[in-house]
Amino acid sequence: MSRTYFGTDGIRGTVGKAPITPDFMLRLGHAVGRVLKRTIAEPQVLIGKDTRISGYMLESSLEAGFASAGVDVLLSGPLPTPGVAYLTRAQRLDLGVVISASHNPYQDNGVKFFSAAGEKLPDEWEQAVEAALEEQPQWVDSATLGKARRLEDARGRYIEFCKSTVPHTMSLRGMKLVVDAAHGAAYHVAPDVFHELGAAVVSIGCSPDGLNINDGVGATAPQALVRAVAEHRADYGIALDGDADRLQLVDAAGRLYNGDELLYVMAADRLARQHAVPGVVGTLMTNMAVEQALGEIGVALVRAKVGDRYVLEELVARGWQLGGESSGHLLALDRHTTGDGIVSALQILQAIKRQGRPLAALLEGVQLFPQTLLNVRLPDGSDWKRNAALDGERTRVERELAGDGRVLIRASGTEPVLRVMVEARDAERGRRAAERLAAAATAG
Repeated sequence: MSRTYFGTDGIRGTVGKAPITPDFMLRLGHAVGRVLKRTIAEPQVLIGKDTRISGYMLESSLEAGFASAGVDVLLSGPLPTPGVAYLTRAQRLDLGVVISASHNPYQDNGVKFFSAAGEKLPDEWEQAVEAALEEQPQWVDSATLGKARRLEDARGRYIEFCKSTVPHTMSLRGMKLVVDAAHGAAYHVAPDVFHELGAAVVSIGCSPDGLNINDGVGATAPQALVRAVAEHRADYGIALDGDADRLQLVDAAGRLYNGDELLYVMAADRLARQHAVPGVVGTLMTNMAVEQALGEIGVALVRAKVGDRYVLEELVARGWQLGGESSGHLLALDRHTTGDGIVSALQILQAIKRQGRPLAALLEGVQLFPQTLLNVRLPDGSDWKRNAALDGERTRVERELAGDGRVLIRASGTEPVLRVMVEARDAERGRRAAERLAAAATAG
């Protein structure tokens, strides 16, 4: 069954355009409430949000929809997405709801959901909600309407949870950090976590006004962090995105580390502590150099489709703990049920402190392969999967690279183009190979 509203990570779009409108959000809350009540007599849900100005409007609409279906609502106010996932589980609630468009600009917003276990919900649940949206509403009577209340100290509870993901003996004393919260949901959480663990903290991107989320700061604009680390002579910089489930990290030399490198550090550090790491999950975009480096320390890499949701599914299916994306979505399932930028940063800082070596040294010998990515607009009606010229050229390129690179060709999910990626130890060689493949794709 295809889905009308749900994408790979909830429902997202431009505010004021369907479905990100108050009337739809009221219907959505009502439909979700009715689905919950099929199996739970008196459901309770938690609603959190990021700092977008539209969050107030969407929050009140969802709250009314839930109440009209007889569902009680707890409101956390601004809180990172992983914080909502944690509190839903910790408070024994039935559903967590996050109002956020993650790394998108303030004009966008969206909604995503977490189960009672703090995990993302399956396709079947989303399909049940979409089916309920097509049904006539069934308003409960006044005596059974849902009630709403504020969850006291949601911020403080989540701060303590983040700190609990590292040993109580770990201290960040002697370390100076710049923390960039992208003017998003972690603005009043992230600086305090690192400060309370002993670090000297300089905050940027921590002054939200409803309109500035992800605007020139945060994980999607890390140059602001690079400049601040240099200006304040900090040891490291930590950048989160608008809902704080993504991490970018910068060292004192201004070097930016991506999610692939950080995933390697997490795996290697666990091995150094004699913890079993049977394998990790990356994506189709995970750098080949990291795959090879993991293999050298005896850790297998399995590639999932692009998207942290698919990484999580693969981890659960295999019973593994570590996974992530190049973009900085990192998963450590023995620490949290979902991706968490703050928790991931603590795992990296823990490795640095424990081993007494800077991050660059922990990645010594891991030299990322340059990637060339071309977007190829295909002629109308062409089928790239049946293109003999492209198949032949791909076979030749893969034979030539033979362990020193790889090819990834996939259709875009958002526009009518073919994405051609060549990763090679030699950047110029990779560029030429990508151009050959692009030419073959348009000639077929």
